[in-house]
Amino acid sequence: MEMTLVKKVETAEVTIQPLKRARIKLRIIGSTPMFQNRMASKAKFQLLTGGQKKGKADRAAIKHDPLTEFRDSAEILPGGPTALGLRVVAVKAAMATAALETPGLTKSSAQRLLFMPGDHVPLYGVPQLRMDIVRSADINRTPDVRTRCYLPRWGAEVEINFIVPQLSMQGVVSLLCNAGILVGIGDFRQEKGKGAFGSFRVLGEGEDDEEWSDLVENHGRASQEAALADPEYADRDTEDLMAHFFAEVQRRAA
Repeated sequence: MEMTLVKKVETAEVTIQPLKRARIKLRIIGSTPMFQNRMASKAKFQLLTGGQKKGKADRAAIKHDPLTEFRDSAEILPGGPTALGLRVVAVKAAMATAALETPGLTKSSAQRLLFMPGDHVPLYGVPQLRMDIVRSADINRTPDVRTRCYLPRWGAEVEINFIVPQLSMQGVVSLLCNAGILVGIGDFRQEKGKGAFGSFRVLGEGEDDEEWSDLVENHGRASQEAALADPEYADRDTEDLMAHFFAEVQRRAA
């Protein structure tokens, strides 16, 4: 009778270590001014219900309403220490983009390993109304006038959750610093190459800083609501355009 030897196969047990999440609070302070450019309510309504064909009266109306567009471009918070908010997803996106220039970390890894709780954090800084000549996204790159919320000085405190040991606390701080230098936040930011707006520096929680203290004390909700109601113009070009706008409104109303 023939016997068959069966070789015993040893299997190694796979041990999966549970991931741990750490947390850090950091402050970012603008080193260059920032533009906010939230999608206007009118544009959102048109996306929802579709646009209507303009009649003769609509075509004769003034194309832009700068004051409304200025207020619509701002991220408004219903309560808290500030009237303006900063979308935390913009900070995470800046850090993920900065990972492209950070050895040992990929953009997709940064997106998975970083968590930013909530939608907005309070944004300090008194907004100004600024108008710029821009190029539209159509095939002819048609010039147009864009009115945006412009903050010459700004700052915010963000909470960042991250996975350890893949990321360390010092690594997260360094990545946010790199994002402030290489990427920035808001329109016309450093990431795009042409502009240099929205760049920032990083402070640790509780770290003494005169500029941060001044922003919290003098650039909160009361100052922001006053500026939204009666804005200061950011530059001479904006002053000239607004003077022409008001003159044209009066002329057409006569």
